[in-house]
Amino acid sequence: MNTNELEFLGGLRSTTVTQSTYDRIKLDIVSGKLSPKLKLTLPLMKNQYSASVSTLRETLNRLASDGFVTASPQRGFFVTPVSKQDLIEIGGLRALLECHAIKESIQNGDPDWEGRLVAAYHKLRIEETKMLSGNDSDKILWKQRDWEFHLATISACNSRNLLSLHAIVFAKYLRYQFLVLTNRGEAAALEHKQLCDAALDRDSQKAETILTQHITGGLNHALDAMWPHSQLAAES
Repeated sequence: MNTNELEFLGGLRSTTVTQSTYDRIKLDIVSGKLSPKLKLTLPLMKNQYSASVSTLRETLNRLASDGFVTASPQRGFFVTPVSKQDLIEIGGLRALLECHAIKESIQNGDPDWEGRLVAAYHKLRIEETKMLSGNDSDKILWKQRDWEFHLATISACNSRNLLSLHAIVFAKYLRYQFLVLTNRGEAAALEHKQLCDAALDRDSQKAETILTQHITGGLNHALDAMWPHSQLAAES
């Protein structure tokens, strides 16, 4: 696993074994490599992640605290299951946090923030163009660029706590997206462009409206793919 993958979803260039192990297991859960409800057996994971049992136990307890793992004193550790209600709740939390953060970011953003936003959108647009042309050979990179773009829009909110909490919620939201790995095509791409333009125009009200539409559209798309005819639940 390379450094870029560890940076995906807010992972850092890890300086400790514990942090590196956390980043790797979290990424494997979010990307679906470790499937929902999978039992996480410490002896097997010891070889897979080159970490001691004590490090793994500490890491899994931390992931349980963040909501990616469930822990039972009698049964051990499992990847957190997925559900329609969980997805709806996560989508609502993402909208709540991200809409607040983008308004703060638009208010506080400087030219460096504008540069980060334009660069992130350019990279995302390249991957979206590939997807729209029928080239879906690197969906993980596409999702990475999507994360980087949304992070760029809120990166000037001046709140480390908000960014940290948003990263956890976004990762949970993205886990469902990876389980589906389909896209809304030109509609989502257009929303990204409109969101970038509204942010650069410092129009926070328009940005919030577009962002809410974008998150709801993605949520309904995932709901309908995983649980057909569930769209109304996301809008209620």
